[in-house]
Amino acid sequence: CIMVYSASFYSANYHYGNKYFFLIKQAMGVVMGVFAMIFFTYLDYNLLKKYKSWIVGITFVLLDLVFVPGLGMESYGAKRWVSILGFSIQPSEIAKFALVIFTAAYMSDNHEKVKTLKGLMPVLIVGGLMCLLIMLEPSMSVTMCIAFVTLFMLSKTHTLMFSIPAGAMVPLLVVLEPYRLTILLAFIDPWASPQGEGFQLIQSLYSLGDGGWFGVGLFNSRQKYLFLPFAESDFILSIIGEEIGFIGTTLLMAVFFLLVYRLIKIALGAKDRFGAMLGSGVAFIIA
Repeated sequence: CIMVYSASFYSANYHYGNKYFFLIKQAMGVVMGVFAMIFFTYLDYNLLKKYKSWIVGITFVLLDLVFVPGLGMESYGAKRWVSILGFSIQPSEIAKFALVIFTAAYMSDNHEKVKTLKGLMPVLIVGGLMCLLIMLEPSMSVTMCIAFVTLFMLSKTHTLMFSIPAGAMVPLLVVLEPYRLTILLAFIDPWASPQGEGFQLIQSLYSLGDGGWFGVGLFNSRQKYLFLPFAESDFILSIIGEEIGFIGTTLLMAVFFLLVYRLIKIALGAKDRFGAMLGSGVAFIIA
């Protein structure tokens, strides 16, 4: 919350006339997250297995709604959000966890059956359809995440077997869409187009470079003054690096590492196959 406020107060005041605009949204997310955490602490997670088909079905409805005029919200050429009762949600983020629930439920109930390709088809079809709908938004990064989660939750043999064609698909998808190729080239050499596709990446590097070992100090970033686009969201790590430096960023990454470690430990200690797969799937999404 502190870093979201620090990275956003100037742009929030400039665009919305309220420097707390993004902080309030983040705080609401924290409150809802805490209530969700408490709720799921007392919920028997086997209910998620029982309602796996409903969870996946509702997720597919939400993924379709982004293409419905009036409900789907378009931003910078991408339709990734749905507006419902004044709230905007990103169905592709929900899809990650719906896929984990469905895959964990199906594979735990059919652990012998999924050793064959035919037995795996329900998981591959659900994962594939989610990838297709998210790709159409388009959102290549979430598509890749969904694909990797699907592969990760299969057996070692099937993971290796499907990784090769999945890996071959990546350069093909990049070449088929000019904007993806443009983004890739800008990532490789942002200085080739410093005022175009490479602008955001260059500004983020300036931000990280300014931070040095210990940072310029909390709230003292210069790049957040409209130099770095999406400083409060997609590129917040650059502002974190600028303000608390390499040491602070390393500590932050260590906290994420600890979180993933704890999730894996919980998964390994689960009392049943479904719990183990559910925990490891969530761990992989965050990792």
